[in-house]
Amino acid sequence: MRRAVPCLAAMLWLTAQAAPLDEYDHLGVASCATGVCHGKLEPQADSNVWLNEYRIWSADDRHARAYQTLLTPESQRMARKLGLPNAQGAAICLDCHADNVPAEQRGAKFQLSDGVGCEACHGGAELWIESHTEPDATHQDNLERGMLATEDINARAEVCLSCHLGTRDQFTTHRIMGAGHPRLSFELEAYTANQPAHYEVDDDYRQRKGAPSGFDVWRAGQVETTRRYLDLLGSELYAPGLPDFAFYDCHSCHHPMDDLRWQESNRQRGLEPGELRLQGQSLLMLGAMADVLAPGDRSALNRLHTALLQAGARDVSAAKRAAAELADWVDQRDWTTADVSRDQVQAIRRAIVKAGANGNLADYAAAEQAFLGVESLSLYLGDAGRLQSALDAVYGAVASDSDYDPAAFANAMAQLSRAL
Repeated sequence: MRRAVPCLAAMLWLTAQAAPLDEYDHLGVASCATGVCHGKLEPQADSNVWLNEYRIWSADDRHARAYQTLLTPESQRMARKLGLPNAQGAAICLDCHADNVPAEQRGAKFQLSDGVGCEACHGGAELWIESHTEPDATHQDNLERGMLATEDINARAEVCLSCHLGTRDQFTTHRIMGAGHPRLSFELEAYTANQPAHYEVDDDYRQRKGAPSGFDVWRAGQVETTRRYLDLLGSELYAPGLPDFAFYDCHSCHHPMDDLRWQESNRQRGLEPGELRLQGQSLLMLGAMADVLAPGDRSALNRLHTALLQAGARDVSAAKRAAAELADWVDQRDWTTADVSRDQVQAIRRAIVKAGANGNLADYAAAEQAFLGVESLSLYLGDAGRLQSALDAVYGAVASDSDYDPAAFANAMAQLSRAL
């Protein structure tokens, strides 16, 4: 079982993906759940899919219980604080805790109470529900009828991040978190690995859909997180005056007053003690990639990131301009399609560990992403077992955001550096 730090595990329970990304009718989980479809008790050996996917989802996948979370006393208290009659009827809750497509797109068997079901991730089944069972149907046929290509890691990242980070239309604001919603946190490879598998990547799967590596999934998630975050900074959600604090590093403010966390490395980024810091964890992971894959670009990335952090601490309009410039720079580079050797993956891992040991990933969100990245890359490289003790120490340093100690994290990363 892959590890996720406790706050991440909580988010798997409390927040789910369900943005309506298509225009097709959503027929509801019951349309897929019969014994002749995906509701069989056990995997079927004579099929290229297991056909027990509904059973796995309903029994083991927390997305299936996302709507039920809205009925808990905690969610009802949050709703009252937000001035809502209840959580289960509020769009700001349903947009991520259910497959909240418009009423006109809901089929006869559709139920919001199903939570985040099949079509929330795979697309409205209006056109492909019948054709995808035909003997000569291909995966491309299904895609042309509205199925979402979740095997495409870039498309998967977009789907997942629509709730696990947000969009211009659905976003977990500081007000919502102030009412009690947990801090949003996400890393595509770790979250994918922690979901109960409802398919097998065998030869048939590879032939039909391909099979990205764990490194490719991690890389795609970091790039899409960066792009999505920069896009949100350019939206009306990040407005002049008093900007939404959800865009900033939570722990730059939320820690005990006698726990002094400001690091001298922040001064190198042009930040003074007491200044708000925009989130930058995915950009720091891109920096580790640039160290290895595009060293000539690293200085430009540092300059653009520093400009964004400085502007974000002082001027929203300037931060929007800096975010747009950085987004253009990111989009002009090929981050996710180039082949990367094992030696290069090892070098990227070393770059992350070195940055952590040097205190350059001291903010909790950055430390959290560093652990998840290092663990994912170690599993991909096949040496996680050899590094288990050192990885355990890094995990222990980020296991609780309330007990997080930047110095302990740096020491744990230094210990891991020696073990590499």
